[in-house]
Amino acid sequence: MALDRQPHLIGELIELRPATPDDFGALFVVASDPLIWEVHPAHDRWQEPVFRRFFADGLASGGMLVAIDRASGAVIGSSRYDFGRAEPDEVEIGWTFLARSHWGGRFNGEMKRLMLDHAFTGVSRVMFMIGDTNIRSRRAVEKIGGKLTDRLHHAEMAGKPVTHVIYTIDRGTKAG
Repeated sequence: MALDRQPHLIGELIELRPATPDDFGALFVVASDPLIWEVHPAHDRWQEPVFRRFFADGLASGGMLVAIDRASGAVIGSSRYDFGRAEPDEVEIGWTFLARSHWGGRFNGEMKRLMLDHAFTGVSRVMFMIGDTNIRSRRAVEKIGGKLTDRLHHAEMAGKPVTHVIYTIDRGTKAG
C-alpha cells in the first residue's frame, strides 16, 4: 500500500493537515523566531528569503503538513514526509519546526506519534536525518524511540558543510 503523504491527522493536542500556499504567512510568523533555528544546521531559516525557499520545497515535496494547536486553533509549526533520501520501504519524517511556546511539553511527541502511526500504514521503517550537532533534535528523536544508525548524509546548509546522522524507528517498535 502506498503511503498517503497528505493525511489529515488529529490528536489530543495537535491537528496536522496538508500545507497550502496560503499557509506561508502563518508559518513564517512562527519560523521568524531565530531561537527556533539556533542549534539547527540551517540556522538562517528564520530569514524570510531562506524560509520562502524552505516553504516552496516543502510544498513541492508533496508531504508538508501544518501543525495546529487544537486548543487555540493557532498554527504552531510544520513537518513533512519525504521519500527522496529514504531507502526502500522507508519514509523520512523531518523538516520539523515548532513554536517555542510549544517546546518542552507533549506537542512534539504527539506530532511524531501521529506521523509515525500514519507512516507505518505504508512503510516498515521511518528515518530521521538530524544535524550531528543538533543535540536538541537528537534527544527528541531518541525520546520517541529513534535508534542511531551508521548512516550519514553530507550537505551544505547556511553556507557551511554539515554532517547529518540518521535515526530510524521500525514498525512494531514501541515509541516513547
